[in-house]
Amino acid sequence: MASFLMDLVWCLLPILLLLLLSLALRWPRAYSWTRLAVRAACWRLWVIICLILELPLDKRTITRTKEAGSAERDILSGSSQVSDGPQLICKATALAKYLLSHCNSLARPRLASWPRGDPHFQTLSSLLFGQHGDTVQFTRDHLLLKDGGIVALDWAVGTRQAERKRWEGRREHQPGGRIPGSITSNPPVLLLIPQFWGGMTPHLKMLCHQAIHQGFYVVVSHPRGTVECPLTTARLTEFGDPADLEQVITYVHSRHPSSALFAVSEGSGSGILLSYLGESGSGSYLTAAAAISPVLLGQQWFETAMPPIYHWGILFQRKMQLRRYAESFRGVLDVDRALSCSSIRDFEETLACSSSQLQRTKTSSGLAPGTSSKGLAPSAAWELGERAYPAKDWDGYWKRNEPLRDADEVAVPVLCICSCDDPLLPPATSLPLPLFKSNPYFLLALTDNGGHCGFTLEGKEEEKEGGRTGNEEVEEDNWSHFVVLEYFRVVADFLKKEERENAVWGAAADFSLAGQLSRISSMAPLRKRRNPVMRRPRPMAAQQSNAEEEENFTWKRSYTR
Repeated sequence: MASFLMDLVWCLLPILLLLLLSLALRWPRAYSWTRLAVRAACWRLWVIICLILELPLDKRTITRTKEAGSAERDILSGSSQVSDGPQLICKATALAKYLLSHCNSLARPRLASWPRGDPHFQTLSSLLFGQHGDTVQFTRDHLLLKDGGIVALDWAVGTRQAERKRWEGRREHQPGGRIPGSITSNPPVLLLIPQFWGGMTPHLKMLCHQAIHQGFYVVVSHPRGTVECPLTTARLTEFGDPADLEQVITYVHSRHPSSALFAVSEGSGSGILLSYLGESGSGSYLTAAAAISPVLLGQQWFETAMPPIYHWGILFQRKMQLRRYAESFRGVLDVDRALSCSSIRDFEETLACSSSQLQRTKTSSGLAPGTSSKGLAPSAAWELGERAYPAKDWDGYWKRNEPLRDADEVAVPVLCICSCDDPLLPPATSLPLPLFKSNPYFLLALTDNGGHCGFTLEGKEEEKEGGRTGNEEVEEDNWSHFVVLEYFRVVADFLKKEERENAVWGAAADFSLAGQLSRISSMAPLRKRRNPVMRRPRPMAAQQSNAEEEENFTWKRSYTR
């Protein structure tokens, strides 16, 4: 009998322990200490994993983890601990002040803390996992380029079959075809530029999902030779070559000439976007642009070491693309040498620089007379200019591909969203801060945490901006998506306001000038007069400060290109 009771006690002991634990967890202090103990154990395990994978540990994450006890006590006492807002680095212009007063997302981010806020977890989640990955539906167009190449354009048509039907029904009942949440009666077009190595990441699909629900026409421009796009020329897009993007933007504008056109780049895709903005200048069709976790200094990015897990992942993706078209490229470059490269820098140099490419004569490579080293026809080579031929060396490659080489010519507002703990980019201390402080078209939103294209929000929030109702709940979305889409809306409103003010001022100036000319023509000139030049009223030069000059910056384009 005694042995039976002992066996019964031993059998019921786990259940009794669980019952006691559940009762203890109902006590707030016990629950807090248990949660801290589990959090500390998970942190120790994560440190070991990072050491094994050679992932750098962010010092701010360690500090926040050590201070988790005080944060937990604040939460239990009813006070919420909100992360500090981003630092907006820009020149003090009218647009910057308008953004700070009207773009609420810039002022109140609630970025996730560890573990969801860990930079590596956010980066891997944005590149490999996603919430709306299988819900966005696309239809594809193939655009034939001037040199005979083809790029793929994926137009987002909806987010599930049921939602698509409901979306089309709402659109038909709106007067003038206006979509709820759109900026104008002609819905704006959002052009998305993926990573340099191509492909649709979950981060990009989530941005598509958000933009669709806010009334944007969304189109994704893929580089040639990626995402199953046929490669018809032995030529890949260089890191900062905007020739293909320029033709894509012209095509998209021709399809929607009355719609505002915006562009967003993801990560390394910023090299093409920033190059296009610099080369097109004031002649760009874009109203505004944004870059999430951009690569601002291309050569430095290729030459700076990154954690091995990311480095080998990017290199593997690039080699897979080359391996698919290996036979087509064997006549113009050393494919075997490129596939054996152990760094992204060597791989890019082998593809793009003549000093590292396969040296063959046109006869041995099978190229027709009069063609370039890339197999292009003379007309296409003339159209591409120096890009029809490989760069002589690594430095020469970046003289024509550095993203900010023509930054002084940019005439479109550009918002760059960066994080100090981005594991794929060089340290934040290397950011070109003087550019953002001196150029009125460049704005930088710098956060402490966020990873690479991460910026995960803490929990769930109710957003009222961008066409959302107050009762609609947002599920674990990306803070940078809210900022970018609201930034476009605010910039569009600001530019419309500037146009109205310029129109009113111009009409008043014309009326005043006409009155002066009529008075001058009715009387004999007693003395030589200066030509009447109407200027916008400005303070006297002696009383004018630098801040006032910056505030009166004119945002009207001159279209000199």
